[in-house]
This record gives sequence, structure tokens and C-alpha cells, in this order.
Amino acid sequence: MGVEFNTEDMLDTYLFENTQLLENLQEIVLDQKDEEYFDEDSINEIFRTMHTIKGSSAIMMYDDITAVAHKLEDVFYYLRESHPKNVEHVELVEHVLEVADFITAEMDKIQNGDEADGDSSEIIKRLDEFLNGLKGEKTAKNQDNEESTGEIATSKQQFYIPPAVVGESHYYRIYIEYYPEIELANVHAYKIVYALKEIAKEIMYMPDDIISNEGSALTILEDGFKILLHSQKEESELHKIIKPGYDIKKVDIYECTEREYMQGFDGIGSEIRIDLDSSVEEIESNAQNNSNNIQEVKKPAPGDYVVQSKVPGKGKKLAKDKKTKQEKTSFISVDIAKMDMLMDLIGELVISESVVLQNQDLKVPGLKLDNFNKAAAQMSKISTDLQNVIMSMRMVPLANTFQKMNRIVFDVSRKLGKDIEFEMIGENTEVDKNIIEHISDPLMHLVRNSVDHGIESKEERIAARKSERGKITLSAKTESGKVWIGVADNGAGLDREKIMEKARRQGILDPAKPDSAYSDKEVYQFITLPGFSTNEKVTEYSGRGVGMDVVVSNLQEIGGTLEIESESGKGSVMNLKIPLTLAIVDGIVMQVGHSSFVIETGVVKEFVSVTEKMMIHEPGGEEGVMIRGECYPVRRLGEWYGLSEYQRNVEDGMMVILEVDGKNICLFVDRLVGKQEIVVKPIPSYVKKVKGLSGCTQLGDGSIALILDPGTICE
Repeated sequence: MGVEFNTEDMLDTYLFENTQLLENLQEIVLDQKDEEYFDEDSINEIFRTMHTIKGSSAIMMYDDITAVAHKLEDVFYYLRESHPKNVEHVELVEHVLEVADFITAEMDKIQNGDEADGDSSEIIKRLDEFLNGLKGEKTAKNQDNEESTGEIATSKQQFYIPPAVVGESHYYRIYIEYYPEIELANVHAYKIVYALKEIAKEIMYMPDDIISNEGSALTILEDGFKILLHSQKEESELHKIIKPGYDIKKVDIYECTEREYMQGFDGIGSEIRIDLDSSVEEIESNAQNNSNNIQEVKKPAPGDYVVQSKVPGKGKKLAKDKKTKQEKTSFISVDIAKMDMLMDLIGELVISESVVLQNQDLKVPGLKLDNFNKAAAQMSKISTDLQNVIMSMRMVPLANTFQKMNRIVFDVSRKLGKDIEFEMIGENTEVDKNIIEHISDPLMHLVRNSVDHGIESKEERIAARKSERGKITLSAKTESGKVWIGVADNGAGLDREKIMEKARRQGILDPAKPDSAYSDKEVYQFITLPGFSTNEKVTEYSGRGVGMDVVVSNLQEIGGTLEIESESGKGSVMNLKIPLTLAIVDGIVMQVGHSSFVIETGVVKEFVSVTEKMMIHEPGGEEGVMIRGECYPVRRLGEWYGLSEYQRNVEDGMMVILEVDGKNICLFVDRLVGKQEIVVKPIPSYVKKVKGLSGCTQLGDGSIALILDPGTICE
């Protein structure tokens, strides 16, 4: 199959680009799954996506991926050009998602170093049947009408917008400038040529040896990639195919005359003409033959080749000289393992900085440290900037994860025969990449439970005077250094009595405690216990009592919690609260006895010294303090954690007022140590989870401090 470029860099590029294409494809499909048809832009985008994947997979010689992408491309080509009526939209959506799943699975194999050995024959067979059905429908139902009227019938119910009337020929000069850091620029250029092939009568490009000569990549980076195109498409269609991105820095498209077109590249170099009926193998072969038969050409005319920009009267001269100053690319792919290593090193840097600044040798009375303090301040500033940069690099939006949940809702609801609307809120919320890896499975279980357990059947919803269509809302937000993710449904809600009865049969309830003594929150937490399920039958999705158990265990690994809210007949909300697990934040260090605690500065409202007269003692042992006419509940950390030594007299300690989610509470501590940047580490798994703690950190003197979870403390 021509020249093989199966290099490691090319493989990385192939996997990265196709992964992005598939994610975008699924987003397009799922966004329009509830519509009656795909709009024109979506049709063209899906067609181009499959065309690109087909071309790159053919180059990499992944035959099954190439074949299945080609077949789906054929389907959308027919839809685009022939506009058949009465196309089963849901079936089409399922076909697209099936192809996407197959290609994704094959790419996962490739990523893991395995052979892409999937069998695409069954998928291709189903696509053939679908396409033949469309063609048969048109032949049987529309042929007579077309012959008698000479027109293609159109109506509001027509599935696809009729193709535009074929216009006059257009001739274009195209100049593409790539970012200087892009790898394998010749491969990127070839993909552009391959994509243009579908809309062109003739293509010429320079350099001409992008297939046979890897050295052409350097030429493209230095001089750009030039294309002459003869097509019946308008310029706007070309911009949809060739547009700036992570690889392309700039695109100039200039419509020229036929005479200018026939002049070729005006002696700048040779060109290659493509027979549009050629296969990939023939194109590669022609490129190879052409590169061996380069003839002398006349020298370029003074001024060289000028490409007109979009601004009238302005043009750009394509210089042969290497650019003296190159702009940096906007994107770069970095191994996550390297990011983790860099994060760990920065964490160690922060700890080492604290060790230096808090060194006891610097606390000698009378020692002048003016120069040292200036240098230390500068170092702290650089360290803080470095932390902010690395944290921003690790942050990724939840959009892709949310889209996967959209797919789960679609698949499960189809199998269960339920009509469900899926809504996403806050999908652009950014979280640490490690957090995303830990919450994917919990989210999947929660969303699937909402579809299976939460949303009733159509008949049940109608009987309850609800809309036939259920709704699931997936939301995300950040607050006080935490990530909140909610899965809400407007279903039947949790049945308290049913849960209590199940808990009673399993011996979970305390015989000495009456049912009324259990709060709704306590009862709802029963469903998270191992082996607990209220389903009477075991189905494909539930009934085994392991789903919610998995959710809780996975969250506990990162110090997260699950909060459940429900109202009978109105629905349920599952809230995931994810604490910081790998971060560097500003914190207030506090001393209680011989123990050190840290609280994030963002939740600290103020510090107050109080007197005994300001204290309020409740009969049940609860305490409060009156500050400026307002009463705040008091929590003594020494008593909370059962410490042996700590200040009992409030006048000898300090009150720290916290504000979390509109709630206020006072923490009583022995003394304040000061403000410090802390490296947040998770509490080791062998340590039993303690309420009110979210992690730990190392202080400058080498001691360990526990990081408080303000949300739990304020409950």
C-alpha cells in the first residue's frame, strides 16, 4: 500500500487527531439525537470526519477502520446528495454511534500496543442494508415523480436539504501555513489534499513529494503548502475543510482566473495533478513517479507568488527565506505521567521552600536578613507563579466526561423503552485530570441508576400526571476548593418505606431504635451499602447491589463523599463532593495541643479573640458565641478529635470563623501559626477515614498537619 510511514510520531498524531474527531462526532450526534433529522452542517461535518478518518487510517494501513469509516462516509454522501425522505433518524444515530464505538475500541487496542484485529464485516453489512434501503426507497417511491415533473419533490418533511445546484467552475490558489512545532507536516498536508479530492475536478500541490519524501515536511514548515484547485464549490465550502487549528496557523484562499490557474505555480516548483477517480494507492504511486521525473522549470518572476489576503488591497509575499521569528503553537501534547512528575517536583519545591524560610538558624536575635528576605520574597513569587501554571495545565473540562454520560442515557433509555431528556449544566467546569479518572465510573453508575430506577415508565408517568418524557440533569460547579457534581432526575424519588423494609430484612436497623428516629438522610444512605438493592429482579443494569457500593468506594479513594436528596414523586439528586487531592493551596496553620491543622484561606471569614461572657452554653452540651450581636455555633477541635492536651479556657485561645455554603461556624484553636502554601496529599488508605479531614500536608519543620474539610465541619 504505497510507502509506509508507521513511525511512532505519526502513530501518536493519528491517535490524537482521530480521538478528537470521534469525540466531536459523538457530541454532534448526541446533541441531535432527539431531533427529527440531522441539519445540513451536521451532515457535512460527519461526512468530513469519516472522510478524514478513512484517509488517515488508509495511510496507517488499518484496513478494518478504513473500511467501516468508508462505508459510513458513503451513507452520508448519499444523504447529502440524494436527500431521501422518511429516513429513520434514530436508526441512523445508532449506526453512527456503532461505528464510533468500533473505531474507538480499535484505537484503544493500538494505544495499548495490541493489534487492531476487530471484525468490521457485520457493521458494514448493516450499513449496506441501511444504505440499500434508502436507495430502494428513492427508486421505488420517487422515480416516477422525478421523471414526470423533472423535479425532486421537496417538503417540510423531507429529511435532507436538497443539494445546491451545480455552479460554474472556480479556480483557487491556496496557501497553508503550519505552526513550526507541528510534527509530520507532510502527513497533515496530505490529509488536506485527500479531503479536497471529494469536491475537486483537479488538484495541484507543491511540494509534490509529500508522500514519498519525509523531508518535504521541513519544506512545508519553511515555505508553506501551496495548492491549486479546480472545483465547483464556493470559497465558503473550502474554508469548512481547511481551517486554522492546533496544526494550521493560517489559511489564504484566493479565487483566480483560469489563465492564472493554468500557469501553475509560476515556476516556484513542480506540481502533481490528481485523477479524482484514483485510489489512495494510485495517488501515492503517482506521487512517487512524479518525484522521479522533475523537469527544469523557468525561474520565478520578480516578486514571486503573491497570495491575496481577506483584506482588500493587501497581499502577502511568500518568501523563500526561513523566517527569523516563529510564533509558538497554541497546543502541545504532553504525557500525563510527565505532568504528574512535574507536579510532585513542584510540591517538593514548596515544602523545601518552607523548610528554608522557617529554619531555626535564621531566628537568631539581632541577625540582619534584609537581602535574604528580598531574595526569599522573589523566590516565593516565582514558586507561586509556577504552581499556578502547572495547576492550570492539569485542569481539564468535564465536557467530554459529561458527553459520555449522554451516550449512556441514550443507550440505556433505548433498551428500557424510556423517553428521557438529558441536560448538562456547568460542563466547562475544570477539574484535575486525576479526579476525572476517578469519577468516571461513579458517574456512570449514578446516571444509569437514574435511568433505570429513577425515571418511571411512560405508563407510570402518565398515571402520575407527569410528562411522558423524563429528565436527567447532570451539573457541575466549584465552590470553596471543592468540585460538586450533581445527578438529578424528575422520577419517582426514593421510597423510604421500601428501603426501611429491605434494611430490616438484612438486619441493618438497630432493634432498639424506632423507625421514626432515622432521618431521611440516614435512610437514603442505606442504598450505598454492599449488596443492598430494592430491585426485586436482577437486570442487565441493576439488582445485584454493587453499583452504589462501587460509587462510594471509588469516591472514598480520593476523599470524596456522596450526598443523597430525594422527594417522593418528584425525583432524586445525587451530589458528589470531591475534595482537593493533588493541589497546592494557601492555608492557615493552626495549633491544637501538640497537633497541627490546616484550613484553606478561602473559607476563613475572620479571627476573633473572645471572653467567657460571650459564650452561650446549651443544656445538651452545645456551645455558641455572640459576636457583634450574632450567635455562631462553636466547635472545639480538641474535643472534636479527642486530643489529650489543648486549651479549655476560651480566653487563652482563638476563634476562627468559617463561612461555607452560607453557613457559619467558629473553630476554637489554641493558637494561629500563620499563613502558608501547603501541598495537599491524600490521607493514606491504611488510615481509617476520619470525619472532617480531607487530606494532610508536611510543614516546614518536617511535621505533619491534617487538612480540615470545612464542608463536613459545618454540617
